[in-house]
Amino acid sequence: MPAAQPRYRRVVLKISGEAFCPPGASGIHAGPLRGVAGEIHEVAALGVQLAVVVGGGNFLRGAGFAGELGIEAAVADYMGMLATVLNALALQEALEQRGQATRVQSALAVQRVCEPFIRRRALRHLEKGRIVILAGGTGNPHVTTDSCAALRAAELRAEALLKATKVDGVYDDDPQRNPRARLYERMTYNDVIDGRLKVMDFSAVDVCQQHGVPIIVFNLFKPGTLRRIVLGEPLGTFVGQPQDAPRRDASSEPRA
Repeated sequence: MPAAQPRYRRVVLKISGEAFCPPGASGIHAGPLRGVAGEIHEVAALGVQLAVVVGGGNFLRGAGFAGELGIEAAVADYMGMLATVLNALALQEALEQRGQATRVQSALAVQRVCEPFIRRRALRHLEKGRIVILAGGTGNPHVTTDSCAALRAAELRAEALLKATKVDGVYDDDPQRNPRARLYERMTYNDVIDGRLKVMDFSAVDVCQQHGVPIIVFNLFKPGTLRRIVLGEPLGTFVGQPQDAPRRDASSEPRA
């Protein structure tokens, strides 16, 4: 039987810092780190070109940190960018222990441990089958890693931006508090922006809309989901143009 062919040949994966630690914890923990690396490695093994944008919320969030300690907001944001470098280096080690070639590129200059982000160099790494881990956000304060992921997806000509979360997609209410919350299967960019839905920063959604990059919001913590999405299964919530969404058959429809 022939191997399944990926629907997407090049994707940008956005993962938050919380993916590297158990719920409610902080820092980097071995189990979650290995789990994330395993999910990513499965996708790379399909021949998919993959860039990963990492957040830093498992160490600190710039806005909250600034308010708590009275630190200038721009300084707190730079501290958050440095936290993403820690996560990127840890993820690189976990992937390379699996035999997967990676490169870390940072929008902040950290020359001893990271390459600078250079678009053409990143594209070359992807073409050679290396995973590119993107740290440092955009290198600018007052901009989130969501916006970074959208910008990099456009720059690198990704076919989809995969937004990893702890829930199955976008709901009309908090599914952890409301068991009757309804999962949205498909949405347009304008649905998200006009509805003020907390999918990603609205500026990030706007960038994806301008460049025609679909967004798929999914649960990274269900093993195999990332691989299944790349293969074209209609999981999570698809944000884009309606005609671009993967079709769902009756067996894939969520049950009440």
